[in-house]
Amino acid sequence: MQLGVCVASKIDDIDYVVRAEELGYSHAWMADSQMIWSDVYASLALAAHRTSTIQVGTGVAVAATRPAPVTAASIATINQIAPGRTFLGIGTGNTAMRIMGHKPMRIAEFDEYLTALRPLLDGEEADVTWRGKTSPVKHLMADSGFVRLGDIPLYVSGFGPKSLALAGRHGDGAVLSIPPDPVAMSRVWTGIEAGAEAAGVTIDRDSFHTSSLTTIVVLDEGEAVDSERVKHHCGAFAIAALHYTYDQYRNFGRLPSRGPILDIWDNYRAVVEQTPPERRHQRVHAGHNCWVVPDEMQFITRDLIEATCIVGTRDQIVDRLAALDEAGLDQIMILPPLEPRYEVLERVGAEILPALG
Repeated sequence: MQLGVCVASKIDDIDYVVRAEELGYSHAWMADSQMIWSDVYASLALAAHRTSTIQVGTGVAVAATRPAPVTAASIATINQIAPGRTFLGIGTGNTAMRIMGHKPMRIAEFDEYLTALRPLLDGEEADVTWRGKTSPVKHLMADSGFVRLGDIPLYVSGFGPKSLALAGRHGDGAVLSIPPDPVAMSRVWTGIEAGAEAAGVTIDRDSFHTSSLTTIVVLDEGEAVDSERVKHHCGAFAIAALHYTYDQYRNFGRLPSRGPILDIWDNYRAVVEQTPPERRHQRVHAGHNCWVVPDEMQFITRDLIEATCIVGTRDQIVDRLAALDEAGLDQIMILPPLEPRYEVLERVGAEILPALG
């Protein structure tokens, strides 16, 4: 099991990635959401320049905001700075698009996008459709030092069966955000392998990379899972699950059917829906994965923490990671809130990383 870090891209916070490398984290996933964070590729360029061993890439880039040739050239530029340790995580834009009041890219569009992106990343020609016209496209100066193509792993973000199928069809791996338990991982592999089989692709579980987003808090002796410190260290990630659930309700009419979100759903809706509908898409993601806005603190319950985060003693966490590894998950990437991020990074680096071997 590897441990990586997911970073809310912040152009003047590259020291965080440098420290993650020093501590032995394997990957730095720089998040892409243009209306809440710094530009992901500008941040990646600085991180690539200042590090030498950690894998660096997007976690995840948004397909809906950039044509496939732009994405390919952007990540290949980073690979020119950090050759052989650059990767591309890509998704439909679950947060980035909804923050602007729009839905993520549809699955059929994403499939078409990945079909073009894959050969472009390999330095080959691809048919690209742009504004209704399809043309053959390739990088004309790929061998002249502007970019480095051909060795960039493609990790496709998947939430449901259809997007996981695209990961199996097009990707070298899958980027996930699933409940941190082995049963969920079993469902993930079913979706990935179904997509691969439909496309005539053979998946080797040993080489197909799976990484899931959560965060980790190591408990002090006798500390409760819902202590104020724990809430401070993982509350922003737990609350982001509410943001996602509300978007599912707002865009598709899907209501939570069970679990910890159902218990607080009516009260959460009442808070969010104080904002007029025309600007509610901005309110939903306030503080997203960086901090918890004051009127949402009440919703950080023990049940929500346990459903979304990995919290426990050192031995409990190591055991949980071993079970996830056995179920076929290769990496956990942690996303602590902005203010205590170094404290979380250091403690997980000191107590959990050494136990993983």
